[in-house]
Amino acid sequence: MTGTPPEAVRICASEELVDGGDGVRRSAAGKSGEATVFFVRYDGRPFGYLNQCAHVPMELDWSEGKFFESSGLYLMCATHGAIYEPDTGKCVGGPCRGARLRKVETEERDTPEGHAVFWLPDDDLRPA
Repeated sequence: MTGTPPEAVRICASEELVDGGDGVRRSAAGKSGEATVFFVRYDGRPFGYLNQCAHVPMELDWSEGKFFESSGLYLMCATHGAIYEPDTGKCVGGPCRGARLRKVETEERDTPEGHAVFWLPDDDLRPA
């Protein structure tokens, strides 16, 4: 047994994540040190991933929060152009075809302040 996972972390109000729009970044700590995770909305649902390309361990976003390519249908690595499905993290084009982004569990909840997106950290990747 690995112990109790950390509590869920509120990321943003649900309406702040728009399908195919800008993502939200958060600092994280993993087994290999400091990291960044990101959250986007696709097909009406929030998704979260470690902000690290499966090809070369570099952040994906073009500029802060810009993860989708121009059509808003795929996540794209700014460095080498790897294309990822936003709902699975699977690379479907580019140098790491078939590899996957490291998923970060998310859920939406009703809160006293309204509907919000939460990160459900695990033992390997936690908020910094």
